[in-house]
Amino acid sequence: MIHYTDTALEAVSVIGSGEYVWSHSMAATPTVLLEALGQHARNLSGVTLMQLHLEHAESVAAPELDGHLRNRCFFAGKTTRELINQGRADYVPVFLSEIPKLFRRREQRVDTALVQVSTPDHHGNCSLGISVEATRAACEVAGRIIAHINPNMPRTHGDSFINIRDIDYAVVQEAPLLVSEHRDCTETERAIGEIVASRIKDGDCLQMGIGAIPDATLGFLKDRRNLGVHTEMFSDGVLDLIEAGVIDNSNKKISRGRTVTGFTMGSQRLYDFVDDNPEVVFLDIEFVNNPVVIAKNPQVASINSAIQIDLTGQVCSDSMGHRIYSGVGGQVDFVLGASFSEHGKSIIALPSTAKHGTLSRLVASLERGAGVVTTRAQVDYVVTEFGIAELRGRSLNERARDLINIAHPDFREGLAREARDVLGLAV
Repeated sequence: MIHYTDTALEAVSVIGSGEYVWSHSMAATPTVLLEALGQHARNLSGVTLMQLHLEHAESVAAPELDGHLRNRCFFAGKTTRELINQGRADYVPVFLSEIPKLFRRREQRVDTALVQVSTPDHHGNCSLGISVEATRAACEVAGRIIAHINPNMPRTHGDSFINIRDIDYAVVQEAPLLVSEHRDCTETERAIGEIVASRIKDGDCLQMGIGAIPDATLGFLKDRRNLGVHTEMFSDGVLDLIEAGVIDNSNKKISRGRTVTGFTMGSQRLYDFVDDNPEVVFLDIEFVNNPVVIAKNPQVASINSAIQIDLTGQVCSDSMGHRIYSGVGGQVDFVLGASFSEHGKSIIALPSTAKHGTLSRLVASLERGAGVVTTRAQVDYVVTEFGIAELRGRSLNERARDLINIAHPDFREGLAREARDVLGLAV
C-alpha cells in the first residue's frame, strides 16, 4: 500500500545502512529524491547508489558522503566522472542491454528504486515517462519503490507504466523537467554529419545518440524516404524528420510504424511530442538493445562516436587512457545488431582532433590504459570531417592507409611513420 509523505526527506527516510539503491536516470533523474537522499545518507553507512547517467546530481556526489554513500556507475557522467577517477566511486563496464539482466537474474541486488513518474491515470497507472532504460527492470526486483510523482512528467507508451499500488512511498511535487540546451553545430560537426548522411539510404533504420553530430546528420536527411528509428535514445533532431514524414518507420519489422527508444533527452518541445503519443514507444533496454532484436529490422544504420581509434580500427569510447570518461553504453549492442541486419552498417563518427587541434584522435596505438569498447573486427565505417574509411573486410595495411587519409593533415605524416616503424605496416 502506498504511503504518501509530505516531503522527499520523509519518503527516503526508510532507506537504511548497507542498502543498494537504484536511481532513475538520464533526463528523468529524480533530483528531488536525490537531494533528500544526500541529506539522509549522512546518518547512514555503506549505502550504494546505482545509476546510469545522472543529471544535476551533485547532492549525492559531495565529499561529506564518503563512507556514507558510494556511487556505483554503469556510465560515468559529469557528477561522477571525477569521483570514479579519484577512487571515490565505482565504474562497471557493461553493455547497456546487460544491465536489466543483472537485476532480473539477481546478480545485482536492488533494495530500493528511486523513480520520477507522472501522476496516475484513472486506472492508477503512473508512467516512467521520458526514461525507461534499465529502471523498469530495477522496479520489478526492488524491495521497495520510492517515487517522486511529478505532474510535469509526460505519459509515454510502451514499457513505462507502473501502477500506484506497486509504489511504497511517494511525494507529490511539481518540478521542471531536465532539458538539454541546444547549440549550433560547428563547421567540423556539419562536415561529419554530411558525410555520415551520404551513407544513409531510403528505408534505413537509424540508431544515433545525443549530440551535435547526430543532429547534424539528421539535418542532411530531409530528402530521404521511409526512414525508421530503433535506438536506445533520441533527441530533438528527429522531430523535424518525423513531422515531415521522412521518418515513418514503414520499413521496420519490429514495431512497424512506431519510433522505438529506451529514453529521450532534449527540449520541452521534445517532451511535449512524446507525451501520450502512441507513435513513440519507450521499451525496456534489454529488448531495445538486444542485438538479435535489432537485427530483425532491415537496413539498420548504427551511428556512434569515440574518444580514440587506432590505425587497426580498435575503438575506445569510455576512457582517456586510464581515466574513465563515459561508459560502454549501447555502442556494441547496435554495432552487432547492424552487422547481422540485412544490408545493415555501423558507423563510428568523430572529429579528427581534440584539445583545439593539438591532439589527433586517430592514433597509431591507443593511449595506455584505454579501454577497447568496439573491436577492430566489428567496425564498418569510420568518419571524420576529412572523409570516410571503410574497414569491413580490409587488411591492417589497408585500414591504416585509409584511416591516415581521414586524419587531420597536420598528423598524417607522423601517423604514417608510426605505422611503418612501430606497427610494421606498409602504408
